[in-house]
Amino acid sequence: MSFLNVSNVHHTYFSTEAATVALKDINLAINKGEFVSFIGPSGCGKTTLLSIIAGLFKPTSGSVQIENQDVHGNIDLSIGYMLQQDYLFPWKTIEENITIGLKLLKDDKKNYGNVASALLSDVGLPPVEKKYPMELSGGMRQRVALARTLAVDPKILLLDEPFSALDYQSKLKLEDLVSHKLKEYGKTAVLVTHDLGEAIAMSDRIFLFSARPGRLHQTFEVPNELRVLTPFEARAHSSYSTLFQKIWKELESLE
Repeated sequence: MSFLNVSNVHHTYFSTEAATVALKDINLAINKGEFVSFIGPSGCGKTTLLSIIAGLFKPTSGSVQIENQDVHGNIDLSIGYMLQQDYLFPWKTIEENITIGLKLLKDDKKNYGNVASALLSDVGLPPVEKKYPMELSGGMRQRVALARTLAVDPKILLLDEPFSALDYQSKLKLEDLVSHKLKEYGKTAVLVTHDLGEAIAMSDRIFLFSARPGRLHQTFEVPNELRVLTPFEARAHSSYSTLFQKIWKELESLE
């Protein structure tokens, strides 16, 4: 049985003027520890599907389960969500930002200071526990956001273009860091991105969606010779260019 199962998901947005079909007949399965990406034309429902997987709202029809448990309304499932913006609380210290999830879970057994220090070290940051977000660079804040996400030991990480607001050098460094840490922690992850190169460099599989209404158009397996490399190293491999061209042609056919 797969770790995550999306079964017959269909979603329609309703307004006073019209009904807009965002997703239609989505079926996919993701294995434990797998890193997958959702790509496709703008408006194909990638972020809508990610929000449904997060349990933020129910699809119009169909179901999403993690380890045979429905995600919507399930307070026992810990799901991590990283967005394009870090959404750190500017009035709280870095330590307070990292451990806020633990406090909300009322995990009083944790020594919050030790947890924050260990996670900062894990994501390659110096001891900045007592600093505030405004004192850190954008790349450093996204590392803090990753530490905050990992602090609650989520079942799955959902990444909605978390690197797109960074300069290119910071983006490449953070791709390597996230990839390494998720493998080290044995986490399952889903990335939504418009960057095809990023999807290839980071993923085990890539799900390509067609334009609205979003349908699963094709699934691409990333070759093992790329998966064993860091995202930075993968970009220089010959198989990377071959797969890039293959997926690019499919993307163009959907325009």
